[in-house]
Amino acid sequence: MAISEANPAVAARVAARTERPVPRWAERVARLLPLVALPVCLWRLPIGFGFLMGMDAERETWPVWAGVAYVVTLSLLSEAFALLCRGLVRPWGETVPGWVPGLRGRRIPPFVVIVPAALSGLLLTGLLVEWLLSTFHIAGFANVPYTNGWWALLAAVVSGLFVLWGPMVLALTYAYWRRRQLPITAR
Repeated sequence: MAISEANPAVAARVAARTERPVPRWAERVARLLPLVALPVCLWRLPIGFGFLMGMDAERETWPVWAGVAYVVTLSLLSEAFALLCRGLVRPWGETVPGWVPGLRGRRIPPFVVIVPAALSGLLLTGLLVEWLLSTFHIAGFANVPYTNGWWALLAAVVSGLFVLWGPMVLALTYAYWRRRQLPITAR
């Protein structure tokens, strides 16, 4: 009897492996992504209820329920996409999971994952460029004015964490691409 047959925990770990080993740094980055998105999600919540978080701007004219629904949906989608990026380091990003009827166990072509991941990483990296220009008032860009420097600093830190998401997704996409490449002799 094999070790994996005697111990179900070992069997689960053996079954949950990717085709090739995931670099340790990529695993850590994938775990950090939801945590990088979380501060901005929490920052948005009071804004949905009409508290402007120190912004020197007029309140939105839409009803409170619409603002709350918008902010909660945006925050949930942000966290869902951050968790979806875990597929770049997990077996379910390489093979369709067994619970998907009709497709279970099929190998996912690498570019079906790489293209959307790279495009979203580039889009989110564009947010980084905009954040840098606005936060440091470069080339005429500016942020929303704040009532004091502490609110501005808090907003810069929270949004600064969020804009790291783009480069992190691009790094994970590169690691995924490297891992999924066929060796030259197998082509």
